[in-house]
Amino acid sequence: MTHITWTTDKGVFDAGDLVLQSGKVLRGAKLSWKAHGTLSAGKDNVIVYPTSYGAQHPDLEWLIGPDGVLDPTRWFIVIPDMFGNGLSSSPSDDQKTYPDLVSAYDNVHVQRQLLRERWGIERVACVYGWSMGALQAYHWAALFPDAVDRAIVNCGVARTAVHNQVFLRSLMATLEAAPEHIGGGRFSAEPADAKRAFGRIYAAWALSQDFYRANLHLASAPQPNLGAPDLETFLKTDWEDRYAPRSAANLYAQLRTWDAADIADNGLYNGDPICALKAIRARVLLMPGETDLYFRVADNAAELPYLRHAELKPIPSIWGHRAGNPTVNPADALFLKNAVRDWLAR
Repeated sequence: MTHITWTTDKGVFDAGDLVLQSGKVLRGAKLSWKAHGTLSAGKDNVIVYPTSYGAQHPDLEWLIGPDGVLDPTRWFIVIPDMFGNGLSSSPSDDQKTYPDLVSAYDNVHVQRQLLRERWGIERVACVYGWSMGALQAYHWAALFPDAVDRAIVNCGVARTAVHNQVFLRSLMATLEAAPEHIGGGRFSAEPADAKRAFGRIYAAWALSQDFYRANLHLASAPQPNLGAPDLETFLKTDWEDRYAPRSAANLYAQLRTWDAADIADNGLYNGDPICALKAIRARVLLMPGETDLYFRVADNAAELPYLRHAELKPIPSIWGHRAGNPTVNPADALFLKNAVRDWLAR
């Protein structure tokens, strides 16, 4: 079998002193990025692929490949690292100067600036995102309606639902309760016990009740499963260990970004979500997980009537939110690949 390779490139974009949506300034803003594939002569094959909560670009690359969800031999795929993820500007760089909120609006504006200044790209073929990446994809479509041909919103919504905010604020409160918390999502040292609790709370939300009923967290369950010998080991290896090495200040900052996400919360739409949805000209694929606890099918169904060109295609899976990022689930990965490739071909 011939091994197909493709061009990659990466760098850090210097956005200077960035005036944020809030009016505060992110000093010396840096946007990390990685690109896969070759930009076409007409610059018409660009896919923007923003990162999700806590993720960095290497975590997203599993679905890029000639036989993957995103084909780098056809598309020029740019992964911009979201602010607060430890690669782009983050509180872990300097907790004292990092603003208390860097919004999805702020993220996508710098991402567009990167495309323009680095490659001269004015229009994108698609913005693809999962979870917080999907929130950014929706923002791209709403804020730059003349510059986005397609948007694939994989487990995401136009604005964070109240039920989702309840979850996010419980995570914030867990970090705030740590003795190491000195206020405003800043910490005198890494709060190990709080991050342990943080991970365990997350485990209840990221996977569905049906997933746990089927014992798919255990190695004894039918394949595919997550391979743990017992529940306590699963909670430690899959969740405590996931968050232990991460900066609590970064985790907190991105929670704030997620909590505040709203495509209408800006001067273009003045808080009117229907106006924002109606302004989107991109072809939008809404792909919620059927059992996702964050971004419900009902949320996307409520958005659908206001979108000009859109389709609702739920992922038929009991893997909850993880159905949209199926790194170990071949059935969900095949569904995702087929749906995305079909949408990109339209």
